[in-house]
Amino acid sequence: MESLGLQNIERTILATLFFDSNYFDDVAEVIGEKDFITPFHQLLFNAIRRQVEKGEPATADIIKPLISSDRRFDENALLYILAQAPASNPIYYANLVKNASLKRELHEISTYIAQNANDEQIQAVGMVEEIERRVFALSLPSESKGFKSSERIVEDTLKLLEEYKKRGNNFLTGLNTGFAELNKLTTGFNGGELIIIGARPSMGKTTFVLNMVQKFLSTGKGVAFFSLEMQAEHLMLRMLSSATTVPLQRMRIGDLSDEEWSALSESSSLIASQDLFIDDHPNLSITQLRSKVRKLKLQFPSVGAVVVDYLQLMRGSKTSSGGEGKRQEEVSEISRGLKLLAREMNIPVIALSQLNRGLENRDDKRPQLSDLRESGAIEQDADVILFLYREDVYRKKEDQAKKEKAKKEGKENEYVSEYVERDIEPAEIIVAKNRNGEVKKVKIQFNKPYIRFEDVANQDEEDSFSPKDLKSRFSGAESVTLSVPSIRM
Repeated sequence: MESLGLQNIERTILATLFFDSNYFDDVAEVIGEKDFITPFHQLLFNAIRRQVEKGEPATADIIKPLISSDRRFDENALLYILAQAPASNPIYYANLVKNASLKRELHEISTYIAQNANDEQIQAVGMVEEIERRVFALSLPSESKGFKSSERIVEDTLKLLEEYKKRGNNFLTGLNTGFAELNKLTTGFNGGELIIIGARPSMGKTTFVLNMVQKFLSTGKGVAFFSLEMQAEHLMLRMLSSATTVPLQRMRIGDLSDEEWSALSESSSLIASQDLFIDDHPNLSITQLRSKVRKLKLQFPSVGAVVVDYLQLMRGSKTSSGGEGKRQEEVSEISRGLKLLAREMNIPVIALSQLNRGLENRDDKRPQLSDLRESGAIEQDADVILFLYREDVYRKKEDQAKKEKAKKEGKENEYVSEYVERDIEPAEIIVAKNRNGEVKKVKIQFNKPYIRFEDVANQDEEDSFSPKDLKSRFSGAESVTLSVPSIRM
């Protein structure tokens, strides 16, 4: 399409919007400001948009004084537009503009390929990743691409403040984690954030994030879960135990009553009706993960969170040849890649992380930021870093060690254990980094039989517990045939 012909098409659209701004919403579903080839046309379209959003008239005589001081303003170009006849079907013309815009983008991509395909210093894997990113960006709304002017940023910020005002005292702006105090500190898990959840083995970090996943699903958000350590079916067993209050151990041996089987059937249908996608491939690179998330998001727009269990099991885009320095570079690439994915998709990415065993030698074994493995890049890229801590895990280990020592010394009968196994154990979420809020310890509890973490029912009585009704977690979901969606691309 020749440039002059395209300009006339753009003029027709703008003339139509001047004549009847009721067409704007339909046109804006197809094209955005950046799809116009002429800067002055971009300026006009943006000005019309602002008027429509305020519910005010968007005729040329009203728009002109609003934009006349802008350096892109063109008096002659405005006269050409006003001389254009309005279209009876502006959507047809909008599709022509969009088609031309997409072709310009594709031409840029093909130019990138031609310029770099024969460059031996550029890795093919990196090129594929960049091409895929650009092609995915073509599916995003046009308004999300390119620079934003200060005027536009101020407008969007004021709209955000208006939304905050409408919410009143409701501080939750992101995904509900299921933990009230954590929600207050973080305002929920927000789009574009990288959240790291670290813990030593046996602390229950997989269970902890699964509890959050169940909460996300119950609010209508889809979840992409990458499990590099555990099979999808084993994850589902934990979710079912948490949802039904049927102990996991009894589920594993099949010792279930008719009532429990009925509860499992009901909760299975409820979970299967949610957009949960599990990839349990054990050898996953950051490039593969981003590719899979892009494809999944295009197919299922409801996906509102990504979970990685766990970060240190992932590979970088290049094969590492060993050495601590090389591994730190690889983890740095993975960490940065996850943060970029969160920004690109505008959804929270939650990555679990192992901690260095050095903390085991401290008297206070509560994790610190320095305990993160290859912590430099992770600490820098993360918006929120949470540590999970259960004192009873260490108390049990210490008791077992003392018992073994007494046995070796022949004093086994004299040893009196001070450790008492509890079904409900106190636990802590340590908010070690919070880019937009305060750092603090949050008291929760771990319900061992049902493999789930919960808010403390009564802060003064940590052992008190009242099982939550399953239906309250999945209210409004329809019953469907049991099937667990699983993505293995």
